[in-house]
Amino acid sequence: MSTTTTNPYRVTPSRVLRSEWHKLWTVRSTWITVLTSVAFLLGVGILMGATYTSDGGDSDVDTVVLTLYGSQLGGICLAVLGILVTAGEYSTGMIRASMTAVPRRLPVLWAKATVFTAAVFTVSFVAALVTFLTAQLFLSDTDQAASLADDGVLAAVVGNAAGVTLLSLVALGLGAALRSVPGGLGAFIGGVLILPEVLGMLPYDAVDTAIRYFPTQAAGALGSADPMPGAASPGGALLALCLWAAAALVVPGILLKRRDV
Repeated sequence: MSTTTTNPYRVTPSRVLRSEWHKLWTVRSTWITVLTSVAFLLGVGILMGATYTSDGGDSDVDTVVLTLYGSQLGGICLAVLGILVTAGEYSTGMIRASMTAVPRRLPVLWAKATVFTAAVFTVSFVAALVTFLTAQLFLSDTDQAASLADDGVLAAVVGNAAGVTLLSLVALGLGAALRSVPGGLGAFIGGVLILPEVLGMLPYDAVDTAIRYFPTQAAGALGSADPMPGAASPGGALLALCLWAAAALVVPGILLKRRDV
């Protein structure tokens, strides 16, 4: 008669995910960046709604873009969180414990990305939904009055959350590749936020077309209920953002297998 012994400490995908979930939400920086992001989004949304007048200069602005304008600031906060989730472990040395517990290494990166994506999208979507509905309390008697049932509005709110999430995932990948919080921040600010603006000054149509599919520009196209002039289509923008996020994760995945911790 033979007996089978089950190893209670066996590494499984669910246990790696659970570990990363606990690590994400037991760090003070997570709560600070998330709450700051929500505060920016809700605060700017209320401000835009409360100060809007129909005869002002914003009457041609898309309603969802107007009410969720704070997502630009909030998205930067969540991008910082993405960098801290990966590069922060290298700065504290905790990455050694993580890789010792999961010797195959790559499951740690995928678990971080999965947990982070789920958390950021949920927070971003709920915050965007609450902000839009709150701002509409002030816009109900203006030409910017809208509801979630209007064409493209709910899709734009979801798209806004998706854009913020994928941008933050790019930041997470940069942090994992560079293994440095300052380096990740510099790469995100310089390469993702500033570089497209610099390239946009070049007088070439091909450059203008390419810039439409850069991360920040693609994210902006996802968060608009009406098609934005000169922007990528929502489908093209979403595909481009997914490819950027995938590339940002593939690079650190390769480095993780080839370099020492």
